[in-house]
Amino acid sequence: MGYKVALVGATGNVGREMLSILDERKFPADEVVALASRRSMGVEVSFGDKTLKCKDLETYDFSDIDICLMSAGGAVSKEWSPKIGAAGAVVIDNSSTWRMDPDVPLVVPEVNAAAVDGFRKKMIIANPNCSTAQLVVALKPLHDKATIKRVVVATYQSVSGAGKDAMDELFAQTKAVYTNSEIVNNKFPKRIAFNAIPHIDVFMEDGYTKEEWKMMAETKKILDPKIKLSATAVRIPVFVSHSEAVNVEFEHPISADEARDILRNAPGCLVIDKREPGGYVTPYEAAGEDATYISRIREDATVENGLAFWCVSDNLRKGAALNAVQIAECLINRKLITAKKKAA
Repeated sequence: MGYKVALVGATGNVGREMLSILDERKFPADEVVALASRRSMGVEVSFGDKTLKCKDLETYDFSDIDICLMSAGGAVSKEWSPKIGAAGAVVIDNSSTWRMDPDVPLVVPEVNAAAVDGFRKKMIIANPNCSTAQLVVALKPLHDKATIKRVVVATYQSVSGAGKDAMDELFAQTKAVYTNSEIVNNKFPKRIAFNAIPHIDVFMEDGYTKEEWKMMAETKKILDPKIKLSATAVRIPVFVSHSEAVNVEFEHPISADEARDILRNAPGCLVIDKREPGGYVTPYEAAGEDATYISRIREDATVENGLAFWCVSDNLRKGAALNAVQIAECLINRKLITAKKKAA
């Protein structure tokens, strides 16, 4: 018997990706319901070879839903996730709203799948920030081997992480450069075309941005509270896939060769690391792929037991939609939920 799945925010970038991944992975759903705001009611979205018409979130009855994938932003999740959970569905939320709630598991299945067991307190499981998800997939096997003390990471994040309007702005500005037209900034504080902006999310009192803080706090919650992490988050003019330059200091010795072998055998990781021109992965190549790609693995001689590497992943997939679907699969595989009833 299959499950009945609701997807809130079906018309957005991540919502559409979730539908695609549910179909690709043959998720055991008898029925998938696309939900959106009232203004998007009736909008059609693709689900495999089917077309789903979006229904109104405000009036939908969740009593027979088993799993709800929530990808409609923080404000919607704050209002609706507890209501949907109270109706008996497990909510897997892609926003930042519930990530640091001590009663809500924050899960990356390759890293801390067992944490899903804690979903019953609020019937909510949180998806991490996209830049955190790929980072911890790469760090986990190395931490198991040599125990991480400190991480310094600089991110190079695509505009799709800021939504469809951000992608449209990059396209419009790039076109404007070539046609010598006016460049307009709406989504970003400075021009994004042919530029790099060291600012994602709001600034905090200590000078870090909220995006950088998320990486610090979420890595501790998912992987190990003892890990120290400093991040610099940068937006670059790439449509899809986030890249990260990562420096790691370990408690115990670990060589680049050891790290390469460990990561080659680690779930969710793909090592492409030839020390020659083109022997690494770029954001363009990672787009549309599920793996977290790791390249440029080398020893960092500036610290004892140090490594540096380059890490790239599709932020709409592993950073959001794929991770959410994998969490749902974890619930099923661990027999933590059962379908309420057969779909009509």
